Amino acid sequence: MVGLNDQSKIGLGNRFKVKVTPGGWDLGSWAKADGLDVSWEVPEYRSGEDWNQRYFAPANTKYTGVKLTRAAAAGDTETVKKWLEKNATKHDLNAEVQIALCDSSGDKVMAWDLKNVVVKKWSVTSMDAGSSTVAVETLELEHEGFLSDEWKLNV
Repeated sequence: MVGLNDQSKIGLGNRFKVKVTPGGWDLGSWAKADGLDVSWEVPEYRSGEDWNQRYFAPANTKYTGVKLTRAAAAGDTETVKKWLEKNATKHDLNAEVQIALCDSSGDKVMAWDLKNVVVKKWSVTSMDAGSSTVAVETLELEHEGFLSDEWKLNV
């Protein structure tokens, strides 16, 4: 029987590594990634001749914006700031961001390659010297998807 202490690849990820292309920017490790999901609109069709017959067909694919969260860190937070400064005015619409789920030994378990990424928001929580909380960094990204499901009309 395999135990949890043998570093097996069971998906117990303790971090997400984020890289941006073009430019080869390594935005470091993140503790949380929200919005790595996809859904499809499924319209219902009824023909006039069949009394209760319904037909379903997948339609538009919808992706949720991605929100990355971590404790602010000296090196990685500064790298994100430099990347944003370099790309703040041009918003390269061909940018891809890879978010890789890593296991406890740092090996990649799965990766999502976000296409045509645009930064929506970057923030570091308000800092209060009177409280004993960690400064949290958040990066929000909009994208056109991570599945290779493009379909082109051949005319």
